[in-house]
Amino acid sequence: MLATATPYEITWELLPEDFVLDDEPVDNVNQPPLAAALTESLELVGRLPDTALIVTNYGICATMDGKVAVKAPDWTYIPRISVPRSQVLRSYTPHRQGDPPLIAIEFLSDTDGGEYSSKRTYPPGKWFFYEQILQISHYLIFEPNTGRLEVHRLQETRGYELRSPEENNRYWIEEIGLAIGVWQGRRENRDSYWLRWWDGDGNLLLWGSESVVRERQATERERQAKETALRQLEQLKQQMRDAGLEPQD
Repeated sequence: MLATATPYEITWELLPEDFVLDDEPVDNVNQPPLAAALTESLELVGRLPDTALIVTNYGICATMDGKVAVKAPDWTYIPRISVPRSQVLRSYTPHRQGDPPLIAIEFLSDTDGGEYSSKRTYPPGKWFFYEQILQISHYLIFEPNTGRLEVHRLQETRGYELRSPEENNRYWIEEIGLAIGVWQGRRENRDSYWLRWWDGDGNLLLWGSESVVRERQATERERQAKETALRQLEQLKQQMRDAGLEPQD
């Protein structure tokens, strides 16, 4: 338990059928493509196990002194669910339906700074809920317009601590064997900053469009190499003819 353990009695109840979820649109038009890009590269390289669950703007639930509390991170990685996916439709309840989230990411927009809220009274602030109630191991806060990334790691007795980036300006996530960091470039007509994954050898996990381009480039290099080899062969044959020799096929 954390040293600043909550005084609440925490239980893990399923979301009541009549509970009204927040249906407000996302804060920023960039949030959906940012989330989709993170998920896509994991899927393409087979780094998303069948039992894992990735959700975006999706309610994660806990019951605090009998009151249901729900927060919806912009991107959430849950290592393992223990129920059929058909039972995880409106929300997800850790410990009741599977593991607690391993990673929660918030994409900053023009808000009141709710991502840093340590409000302990009901309804709780996001920071307090992620740290003290859900105890999410990695809490990331990303500002897409500037590329600023904060990575907070949950410490058993001290709560969230801000991590310093490694030499390559990335952050290794041991539990999934990948590093996350900021990349600048273009996708979906958006030329700006993105969150990307790298493997243990420092290789960037590609998006589908990048894989297609790379395959086309490899095919073109192969075609050019074949044409060069054929030209060289014809030149050699001609040199043999000029020397009075008949080339053998």
